[in-house]
Amino acid sequence: MSLWLLILSFYLVNTGFKAETQDEFDKREPYIVYMGDAAEKYNAEASENHHNLLSKVIGVRNKAREVRMYSYGKNIDGFVARLLPNEVEMLSREEGVVSVFKNTQRQLHTTRSWDFLGFVESKYRISEAVESNIIVGVLDTGIYIDSPSFDDKGFGPPPAKWKGKCVTGNNLTRCNNKVIGARYYHLKRPNYNDTAADYDGHGTHITSTIAGVAVSNANLFGIANGTARGGVPSARIATYKVCWEEGCSDMDMLAAFDEAISDGVDMISISIGGASLPFFEDPIAIGSFHAMKRGILTTCSAGNNGPGLYTVSNLAPWVMTVAANSVDRKFETVVKLGNGDTATVSMFISRTIYLACMTPWDNGEDKAMGKIVYCEVGREEAGGSSEGQDHIIRSLKGAGVIVQLLEPTDMATSTLIPGSYVLYEVGTKISDYINSTKNPQAVIFKTRTTKMLAPSIASFSARGPQRISPNILKVFIYLCIYLSAYKRFSLSLFFRQPDISAPGLNILAAYSKLATVTVYAKDTLFSIMSGTSMACPHAAAAAAYVKSFHPDWSPAAIKSALMTTATPMRTKDIEAELSYGSGQINPRRAIHPGLVYDITETSYLSFLCKEGYNSTSIGLLLGGSNETKKEYRCVDHKQGLGSDGLNYPSMHKQVGSKGTNVSETFYRTVRSVGYGPSTYVARVWAPKGVRVEVEPRVMSFVKPGEEKHFKVVIDGVMEEAMRGILSASVEWDDSRGHLVRSPILLFQAGKM
Repeated sequence: MSLWLLILSFYLVNTGFKAETQDEFDKREPYIVYMGDAAEKYNAEASENHHNLLSKVIGVRNKAREVRMYSYGKNIDGFVARLLPNEVEMLSREEGVVSVFKNTQRQLHTTRSWDFLGFVESKYRISEAVESNIIVGVLDTGIYIDSPSFDDKGFGPPPAKWKGKCVTGNNLTRCNNKVIGARYYHLKRPNYNDTAADYDGHGTHITSTIAGVAVSNANLFGIANGTARGGVPSARIATYKVCWEEGCSDMDMLAAFDEAISDGVDMISISIGGASLPFFEDPIAIGSFHAMKRGILTTCSAGNNGPGLYTVSNLAPWVMTVAANSVDRKFETVVKLGNGDTATVSMFISRTIYLACMTPWDNGEDKAMGKIVYCEVGREEAGGSSEGQDHIIRSLKGAGVIVQLLEPTDMATSTLIPGSYVLYEVGTKISDYINSTKNPQAVIFKTRTTKMLAPSIASFSARGPQRISPNILKVFIYLCIYLSAYKRFSLSLFFRQPDISAPGLNILAAYSKLATVTVYAKDTLFSIMSGTSMACPHAAAAAAYVKSFHPDWSPAAIKSALMTTATPMRTKDIEAELSYGSGQINPRRAIHPGLVYDITETSYLSFLCKEGYNSTSIGLLLGGSNETKKEYRCVDHKQGLGSDGLNYPSMHKQVGSKGTNVSETFYRTVRSVGYGPSTYVARVWAPKGVRVEVEPRVMSFVKPGEEKHFKVVIDGVMEEAMRGILSASVEWDDSRGHLVRSPILLFQAGKM
């Protein structure tokens, strides 16, 4: 045996190395090991520290290096590794580890809107120079850099605070003075062809809604023609691509947060979500917490699983959660039958006027060619749903398609061929007409734009309160019991609903030429999309707008300004504030809110104590080096008073399911941000049989920056007609134009 073989044998024996088979390796799955805040000057050593910890658990240094996929360390301490179940348990018990959770795939929450909000182009801005110092980070599908919405004409160099990079690649060969940064993250399936270019269109649409420059004659097939622009058109953009064909992974999002914070962004917008999870197992909650610590507000979409209750996501109290509402514009496509009957549906579908003979789907594939095909709901031959028939009919060389809907919808949809969707009752009449004549005919007219009453909450917009699924809850309780000796885990049951709403229904904005709207629109520069994904960037832009006037305000103060000045909905459904929170954003009012509810990092930590999170885990959020880090003990810190223990701009609580009597107390602190002395008087609205008392009812401020405390006491009976939802409000009025409104919501589970 050669000397080298002897040395190798000695090494393998003494390191305990054992080759792992492919089957054994395939059993490993990516997990995120979260370790709190990255210590100062710690990121250079983070990778080695993570490797040492992983080696300790696995027992073999080479294997630890093989299974570790990525190390965070700029702002967030932690790493990603392919782990086996027993290794997950062992790491969970290690000192310095907050949580270990499986990497999951999350999904995207998929012009006229700014005018509708009263945000007229070029008016009410502080200055282009100040606004251009704002940098908005967008975590999404990337960006189409060549869109006219991202033209940098007239822009100077990036702000001096910018520390980010432009990572170029296929279809994204440059950045500019508008789009100043581009990064991408694809840790599970890295590919040399990966790039921050947008092949989906979602990220481009969202980014232009936030900060796109004004582009005249923007439209889709001539529909919704006008000037498309973002809410803060002079702001800079940094794109972080975290979403791919397979979805948006937790580990990619956390990596993007880690770098965006250090890059120097002022705001983060993320229209992505998934199931509700405890804060320390939710990458968006974790990333946004570390962003908040550095003065960065994160705006998140509420989700598209409405209209049912318990569907909302992204509800950490340090993020702003956004529901979707309509604007005063809708799209109608008229279908006229050969017998003179017409059907109108509020959907964007057809770009051309089209006349053809009709045939029902039952007549078979051979008779679809050159005809308008009518598809009833539930036809398995046509895909079994109201989605996808246009693809099938086009493949059969059909001329157009009319699809019957089982339920009404408020969301516009583009089809590959001329087409329209009709309500169930209308579809029945079309079917009767087809069966009444040997030569049925129809005309699908070009879509037109009409006015509608707005705002109202979109049907798909997710509703509160949040709920951890029974399966997750069961597993989590077992995990808590198993690891109780290590005091690492707890369960959050903080009651929340969306904070605010913004336009998210049928929004026209920039699109990527690398994506395709329909077969007719491969080169379209704009598209119409719906979702809380579209609402989120409106709120993010509004937050950036407020920050341009008040650069020293905290994330909580900016969020408070937007919530307390929001416009209550004209049309209320039974879910009330469970649908839209404080109401629709009003950016112009938000820059002068009068009073703000601020929340410090210390207050959030006290809130986590009140929620049941343990001192060890909370202490790791504080960061600092091992030498300077002090043990955090919840018992040493004053917890928030009242029913919720947090100085939130709204007041909400889930009450017991038994009985009808309710009694809750909320304590709040407000800071004057107006000009000079001011006096505010409390106005209360409450349903019959409920008493809402504000103490004191009058607050006088001598100068800006002064703080005052008050409490709200609620007593009454939850009437049967309320169906488990008690809605009220408190509004502070200074008689000089400042109305500071806080909705109150008590929810009784099991009554809806």
